[in-house]
Amino acid sequence: MVKINSKNLNIWFDKIQVLKNINIQIQSNEILSIIGPSNSGKTSFLRSLNRMNELEPTSKIDGLIEFDGTNIKDMNVELLRQKVGMVFALPLPLPLSIFDNVAYGARMHGIKNKQKLQEIVEKALNHAYIWDEVKDRLNESAFKLSGGQQQRLCIARTLAVEPEVILFDEPCSGLDPISTAKVEETMLQLKNDYTIVLVTNNVKQAARVADRTAFFLSGELVELDQTDKIFTAPSDQRTDGYIRGKFG
Repeated sequence: MVKINSKNLNIWFDKIQVLKNINIQIQSNEILSIIGPSNSGKTSFLRSLNRMNELEPTSKIDGLIEFDGTNIKDMNVELLRQKVGMVFALPLPLPLSIFDNVAYGARMHGIKNKQKLQEIVEKALNHAYIWDEVKDRLNESAFKLSGGQQQRLCIARTLAVEPEVILFDEPCSGLDPISTAKVEETMLQLKNDYTIVLVTNNVKQAARVADRTAFFLSGELVELDQTDKIFTAPSDQRTDGYIRGKFG
């Protein structure tokens, strides 16, 4: 089932076109990775899926993005960003306790009952595969966690508002290999319940976790296919060159 559908998507910042006629159907409960060199439009595409590009005053957007068949321009933007959550490259915990970081979104949506908040926090931390590491530390500052733990805490904070899609923008760029492996394991588990779109500069990460992979170059979608095929028999020589490290 198609969860998100972009049709002839074009994006400009000032007079610079950063995306050109992007047509992608993102399926429910898949991990779609987006790879490509810097300035290929990967993050601009990701941010278009929950209308974050609109925060940039010079942006101009043409084309259509549908969420469950509804034009996202017709959706309340706060509701859209609740349904399409985002995890950024660097973990950005709030200057609060571990518990309050995860409960923050639920409180913003009007949930005040302490028992309900406790249930939400525990469920989100479990789904982010960090509960066992922090269950006895919930009142401690989130800044006391390691970088990898902070990133999984940010995933839990996103999950606490019950999204349907999670956007990951290079979530392991500042993490060590062990922390990266834990975040990747979390993503693989999350796809059972969520749709995931992953922008990564680490092609090996895309090969490890993605069901399908899209290759962007200079604002264009060069190729989109099953990840195994992209990495073993790509249809376009440019894809093959990027994966082999000939440019990027």
